[in-house]
Amino acid sequence: MTIRPTFGRTSTAAGAALLCLALAACSPGKKDPASNLPVPDASAPLFDARGADRGRVDIFRDSDGLRLELVARGFAAGTYGMHVHAVGQCDAPKFTTAGPHWNPTGAQHGRENPMGAHHGDMPNLVIEPDTIGRATLRLVGTRLSGEGALLDADGAAFVIHAKPDDYRTDPSGNSGDRIVCGVIAAPAG
Repeated sequence: MTIRPTFGRTSTAAGAALLCLALAACSPGKKDPASNLPVPDASAPLFDARGADRGRVDIFRDSDGLRLELVARGFAAGTYGMHVHAVGQCDAPKFTTAGPHWNPTGAQHGRENPMGAHHGDMPNLVIEPDTIGRATLRLVGTRLSGEGALLDADGAAFVIHAKPDDYRTDPSGNSGDRIVCGVIAAPAG
């Protein structure tokens, strides 16, 4: 599995317009007839421990595996670790019910760890002052459903941590508390 990150930093209004255009242009899948935007194959609304809306992750199947489109709102400028966790539960305040990082191959943590990385290890999210955090992440060779896939019997969650991931330390990269969590789910129907 390979993770290919792409990050962008934009103002709130410009970013929303660019995201809408980008998503409409690059997704060959189903479109919402009301907006003509692509319909994600799965998504995770993100919430903090108080239940405040902190953004969203939309997941799209593509020819390489899965593409994750992240929008993160309400964060101070800084760098935050983010990971896909193995259990589809986000019980506040600590979000420990999301379990460990998604790791179907039993690897160690860390994109820079010679014994790693977990499938759920993501690059850090960098948020500049007065911006909304955005990232496009790719999980190459990963399936959304089926054997060994992201959405197994107990689901999955997307978690943002309080500190940056050091990309080496097992099991979580010293990324600190889990401050935002979202259960990944496919749309009903």
